[in-house]
Amino acid sequence: MSEKASFMQRNNIIRAAVMGANDGILSVSGIILGVAGATSNTGTILLAGFSGMLAGTVSMAMGEFVSVNSQHDAQEKVRQIQTQAIKSDYQGEFDYVQQKYEQTGISSVLAKKATQEMMSKNPLITSVRERYGFSLNQELSAGHAAIASLISFPIGSILPMVAISLAPQETREIATFIAVIIALGITGYAAAHVNGADKKNSVVRNVLAGIFTMIVTYLVGSLFR
Repeated sequence: MSEKASFMQRNNIIRAAVMGANDGILSVSGIILGVAGATSNTGTILLAGFSGMLAGTVSMAMGEFVSVNSQHDAQEKVRQIQTQAIKSDYQGEFDYVQQKYEQTGISSVLAKKATQEMMSKNPLITSVRERYGFSLNQELSAGHAAIASLISFPIGSILPMVAISLAPQETREIATFIAVIIALGITGYAAAHVNGADKKNSVVRNVLAGIFTMIVTYLVGSLFR
């Protein structure tokens, strides 16, 4: 495995783990606060949270597995299309790659020379990269992403359940609310770091989503008190 492919694999596992933990925090906090809005029974609240944790863990893991495998299927289809295109119209693919290079500002002579060099090494990888914007043979592991989610979702889910069960009954909702906001800030920052996105925007967006979820679910639960 190339260094770039290995980096992409690690990055994909970290992404799946961060998003799994984030969804665990957000989903289960919404569930337990919604139930807490309807009842003060700690056992009922924790049972709902535990059920949500189990369902969410399986859902996240299977979602990652299906998503990455779907990406593999799409890439395999592109591989077949371009393999046939190179066999039936090599010159057409050559001209397309050359035009792509020229569009970046490279002179026609240099673009042709670069195309000849790249197409002589691996015409399939070159044509796929220029037509579809991704590189073959750098596929992500669906199993690793699923396992990362399988582990991280329940870890994230534990936090709101611990907060609501340990805090005094008169303050447990607000204690859970604060704990979840802090945790979502951390996972939002981590997700931005992994993806190379703006960290401030990611944290704010993640926290606001959590606040909205918790407020809505608690108010809906309160209707059934």
